Amino acid sequence: MTAEIANLDLLPILALAAFCAGFIDAVVGGGGLIQIPALFTSLPRELPATVFGTNKFASVFGTMNAAWRYARRVEMPWRTTLPAAFAAFACSYLGAMAVAWLPRELLRPLILVMLVGAAAYTFWRKDFGAIHRPQHAGNRELVYALLLGGAIGFYDGFFGPGTGSFLIFLFIRFFGFDFLHASAASKVVNVATNLAALSFFIPNGYLLPVLAVAMALCNVGGSVVGTHLALRHGSAFVRKIFLFVVSALILKFAWDTFA
Repeated sequence: MTAEIANLDLLPILALAAFCAGFIDAVVGGGGLIQIPALFTSLPRELPATVFGTNKFASVFGTMNAAWRYARRVEMPWRTTLPAAFAAFACSYLGAMAVAWLPRELLRPLILVMLVGAAAYTFWRKDFGAIHRPQHAGNRELVYALLLGGAIGFYDGFFGPGTGSFLIFLFIRFFGFDFLHASAASKVVNVATNLAALSFFIPNGYLLPVLAVAMALCNVGGSVVGTHLALRHGSAFVRKIFLFVVSALILKFAWDTFA
């Protein structure tokens, strides 16, 4: 605990990072672009697992707050979202276990290609995610939701960056949601993947509890602002933030892959 108290000197920087991450996560996901580098830079002596556990704890409360606020104002597509969330929870834990035997670095070039494809498709299709026209029903809807949730859940447990953005793109592409409904649905699935990861991190002690709670409060504050703006300005606003965050993810993955 003494070491963690020393880390509290860094709280103002980490609090600002958590607030900004909560804002971005509430709109389109991708808050890890801000929060994870801030934690690694501020806590160079901590184990990576402790950094990731602290990040997940701080993030999950902001994501839950966003999910709750969206559910109050947006007609949530629960028949799609809940099966996807259950599959994501189960497969996120499997993804975390897979880290032990499959090198994560092999995924970087593939994820970079997928991000470029998602950004190019969104730029090209000006009407993409503009209108909420849910597709599929019955067993087909259930199967698609389970497959989508399972794949994204495994990815989040195994690797993680860009999970929220991938979820939004897939909800629009495969289920016909607009950006606002896709963002709302993605929060529920993201809560499930975060809880699955925390079910591993917390029992194994990979957490800085005082710092995590303080950052969680700031993350929730950012989430309140981000959700308010998304609900007020609608799908057009979410689309702009989505393209910005995906572009930032592309630059980061390109740098990590080739530099």
